[in-house]
Amino acid sequence: MGQTSENESNITIAGKTETFLPDFCHIKIVFAVIIIAELLAFVLTLATPSARGGDWSYLSLISIYILWIALTSTAMLCWLRPHLARLNDNTAGLLAFFLLLLITALFSELAFQVSQHFGEGALQINMSHAEFFSRNFAICAIASLLTLRYFYLQHQLKLNIEAENQYRLQALQARIRPHFLFNALNTIASLIRRQPERAEEAVEDLSDLFRHTLNNVDARLPFSTEVEIAQRYLDMEQLRLGERLKVEWNIDAIPQDAALPSLTLQPMLENAVCHGIEPISQGGVILVHGERKGDKLKLTITNPLAEAEQGTQRKRQGLHIALDNTRQRLLAHFDEDGRLTTKQHNNQFEVTLRFPYQPNQDHENTHRR
Repeated sequence: MGQTSENESNITIAGKTETFLPDFCHIKIVFAVIIIAELLAFVLTLATPSARGGDWSYLSLISIYILWIALTSTAMLCWLRPHLARLNDNTAGLLAFFLLLLITALFSELAFQVSQHFGEGALQINMSHAEFFSRNFAICAIASLLTLRYFYLQHQLKLNIEAENQYRLQALQARIRPHFLFNALNTIASLIRRQPERAEEAVEDLSDLFRHTLNNVDARLPFSTEVEIAQRYLDMEQLRLGERLKVEWNIDAIPQDAALPSLTLQPMLENAVCHGIEPISQGGVILVHGERKGDKLKLTITNPLAEAEQGTQRKRQGLHIALDNTRQRLLAHFDEDGRLTTKQHNNQFEVTLRFPYQPNQDHENTHRR
């Protein structure tokens, strides 16, 4: 499959090690295998140098034969996945390849024996035992190598996306806005003499915020922890903006242990403050609303827009950075089930996060920390 380093041969997502082989237990992979098998059956039928090449009965027989091999191989790879996941890519790929050849050999022998004892008409195999075996082995080897190579390239693409998202997250974590830090420190300094207890609480909030943002670079956090991080940030901004900043939470529908990529909610609220509340002299209200439909979760953050941004739809570069980072990280963690969309209507800017409910296994430990 090519030379890879130890760090590149396996990837870890949400605490699970993955080889380049996909999850053959997943219904989408099973469906993809069926489609590939049917396409191979069509190609072999059309390539048959006889009148039966266009025979529907021949197509049905070869389809059944290939599907039995494909589905049996899928079931075996699903069953062996925990063991294959502990191996490097080259070893796992070779074992999968030889497993496919072995299953093909077993079904080839079964098909040949059935043809010899019961074969009449379309069931009859008009070639020798060795020719039949060598033909099936060659087809299986070529199809298997091409398929495994495709899975390997997809795996490498996923590694690249993961690495890019790690760099983006590190940049996002290092991008706590300097003016926010300076404003927070100035606010704390002004409170030291007038309200020393409140100043001490503000220092603790700022410390907790930085502790969370500098840790857990590649982890998933429970939704409750993400909310806690966001509230620490809002507490600091509340000291600066006062009554101009109001936040309404309606998130009871979101399970507290729902897993999210770390630092997902706070950047969305930071954008709402910087691009919505701060430019408006009278301030406004940020709405955070959560919904659940089965295992599908939806989180919406809505903020008002200043008149200048309503007319021109002008956005700062920081808005794009945070939104693009969060969108890519949701996609990397949840595949197509994780999405981020935005829309602007009635002088409001709305960000919607959609992701599946996946309980965070370290919820209790994370919460205690």
